[in-house]
Amino acid sequence: MENKKTAGSKPQQKFPLPPKKLKSKGWRKWVKIVWMSLFAVVLGIALLFFAVSQGFLGSMPDVKELENPDIYVASEIYSSDGKLLGKFEKEKTQPVTYQELPPHLIYALQAKEDERFKEHSGIDLQSVARAVVYGGQRGGGSTITQQLAKLLFTDRVSQNKIQRAFQKLKEWVVAVSLEKRYTKEEIITLYFNKFDFVNNANGIEMASRIYFNKKTNQLTLPEAATFVSMLEAPVANNPLRNPERAKRRRDVVLDQMLKTGYLDQQTYDKAVAEPIKTDFHPIKTIDDGYSAYYKFYLRKEIDAYLKDYEKKTGKTLNLFKDGLKIYVTLDSKMQVYAEDAIREHLTDLQKRFDAEQRGRKQRPFYFIDDKQIQGIMVQAMKRTGRYKQLKNAGVPEDSILMEFKKPIKTSRFTWNGEEEVEMSPWDSIRYHKQIAQAGLMSMVPGTGEIKAWVGGINWQHFQYDHIKQGKRQVGSTFKPFVYATAIMKLGMTPCSTVSNATYRKGTWTVEGSGGTLTLRDALAHSKNPVAVRLIEMTTPKSVIQTARDLGVTEEIPNEYAVALGSSDITIYEMLGAYSTFANYGNYIKPEMIWRIEDANGRVIKEVKPVLKEVMNELYAYTMIDLMKGVAEFGTASGELGRRGVEKGIEIAAKTGTTQNNSDGWFMGITPNLATGVWVGWEDRATHFRGTGEGQGARMALPIWAIFMKKVWADPTLGVLKEDKFVKPSNWTGSCSDLQGLGGYGDDGGLQTIEELKNPTVTEPRSTTPRNTPKEENLNENLNTGDEIDFNK
Repeated sequence: MENKKTAGSKPQQKFPLPPKKLKSKGWRKWVKIVWMSLFAVVLGIALLFFAVSQGFLGSMPDVKELENPDIYVASEIYSSDGKLLGKFEKEKTQPVTYQELPPHLIYALQAKEDERFKEHSGIDLQSVARAVVYGGQRGGGSTITQQLAKLLFTDRVSQNKIQRAFQKLKEWVVAVSLEKRYTKEEIITLYFNKFDFVNNANGIEMASRIYFNKKTNQLTLPEAATFVSMLEAPVANNPLRNPERAKRRRDVVLDQMLKTGYLDQQTYDKAVAEPIKTDFHPIKTIDDGYSAYYKFYLRKEIDAYLKDYEKKTGKTLNLFKDGLKIYVTLDSKMQVYAEDAIREHLTDLQKRFDAEQRGRKQRPFYFIDDKQIQGIMVQAMKRTGRYKQLKNAGVPEDSILMEFKKPIKTSRFTWNGEEEVEMSPWDSIRYHKQIAQAGLMSMVPGTGEIKAWVGGINWQHFQYDHIKQGKRQVGSTFKPFVYATAIMKLGMTPCSTVSNATYRKGTWTVEGSGGTLTLRDALAHSKNPVAVRLIEMTTPKSVIQTARDLGVTEEIPNEYAVALGSSDITIYEMLGAYSTFANYGNYIKPEMIWRIEDANGRVIKEVKPVLKEVMNELYAYTMIDLMKGVAEFGTASGELGRRGVEKGIEIAAKTGTTQNNSDGWFMGITPNLATGVWVGWEDRATHFRGTGEGQGARMALPIWAIFMKKVWADPTLGVLKEDKFVKPSNWTGSCSDLQGLGGYGDDGGLQTIEELKNPTVTEPRSTTPRNTPKEENLNENLNTGDEIDFNK
């Protein structure tokens, strides 16, 4: 039955809303979400790139540095006698223009590194996508412009994926900036001029001269392809170090040039058939000689002063760009005399050492087995730049070792000059381990002015400073600190007697020859039992405190063995301590920098002497008087005479020799000049077999004698043979006058000379020792040849 509608009733809806309308509404919603997401992504990327470009995510390099590196003004170093000693300047390079680049070099670069270089604006999205999809297996995504950008970052590439991603973003930002600033031709030129081809080959022109002995515009097609192959791995693909791999990678470049149409088949076949023929001509850097050692120290000191200056003024100064004037205390003549003295003596010493080593299988090592030698060699290998580059490139350890044992063309050190040879890096390391090393520092005791600083024999081969960086066992040169403590704390005098009989404590034995000796004779002849008995009476703690007051900050064990020189201390600190005795008992910190000025002559830093009163001047002169015995009739007297140093010249001295003759020391003080010398080898296992040749009097003293004879012979230096140590006004030479004076230094602090006039102004003294690696053997040789083993 059909239902009828009642009047005025609302019609009933029989069907829901059409589904089409619901779909339409949902579609709009998703479109909105997609657009908002896309906008957020674009905005996020834009903000990310903005943050990177502004340096919010880490410092960014200045691309202006590429434009004209020659506009930067080098900082100059001036000696105390007004001579220009050297400069701090940008790395040596010889830029070329685009017109000087041979076309096949440019084609090789584009074919191998960036086929679409002329088409993109710094970032090749197609290459990036390919690198992402194939995980870098079919080439990376970096353009030539990005690679140039990477060269502007001095930081090492991080292995952390997140940090590497941020660094890649930075490279993109810089690449875009480079594309805006430079033409394509300029970018290629800047890239070749900036790239480091190793072996001091900074830029393509230096590389061409070093590897092939020709100019860039004279490079052949195979030579150009060789350099382009080195861009991906300058060490692994180096024709000098890995000629076989270098040829394989060079041929890959040539093949890519063929595929991209830069070469025809005939030219390609001819180039591939040609072997790599290098003509190696190494170029020394400005810091290859002796000057690099004091510049190494100077740079660290200056950097600290410039940071302080920046904190105070907010102004940043760059040592290599801003034309600073650095006035140092070094004397140009004394510096040359010191360098000549080391060269003269070590040339002869090396001949004697080589003669002793002739025919030895374990040369140059003594008293260690093949396994220990292998360990020393491996550790030395791991310290080289070549090893670190190969390791960072992901080369396996065994493959690295194989690379190190392949013969290559290289240069090695000799005292007759650089020698070009073909030998493996492994053999080169062992060869250079047999070369004797030395360090010499000379200073004015009364002012702390360093007059000569020779930290090593050749920076190119031995980049390690033996003045302030190197710490070696000091042997018997430590004994004056023990004697000074006994005189100050126990009231002993040069006339006091101590037993020289064999000393025994538990299982430790120090051989002696019996009888009793005065302190004067015991120090002159460096008798070990006397030194040990003195430290037993004063306690090691008191002796360590004396050393601290004398400026020694290195670690000193709280044990009797330190009396015989078991501690590792630098020449810098030892000479500063010894100078205290000649400076009336006042320690003065050795300084090389006098003043630093900016390019406009404004003073940035003026270094004031730092002084500390350590002991009564009578005690200080007593130590000078004791050490004069070493030169007059003790362990140094014979060699000084053989070296032509006349009797009657006032010299306070101490010789030092360590276990197995690993280290030879000589500390020599004259009234106006104190000089310390160390001679040894890189490894303690390398040394003379016997004490006759290996003692400090034979290894180090001759350098001191040669140096001082040159200084005395130059009247312009004002250091005369006739100079005498100034005796205190109340000095009588009587031992009884020294008793009961008491010592200084227990509560003293560091003060400037001006502040000493006002005793209320002091600054606290730090006695915290530095953490220093200990040698395995804490043993020391008596200079007369009596061996003492601390470990017995």
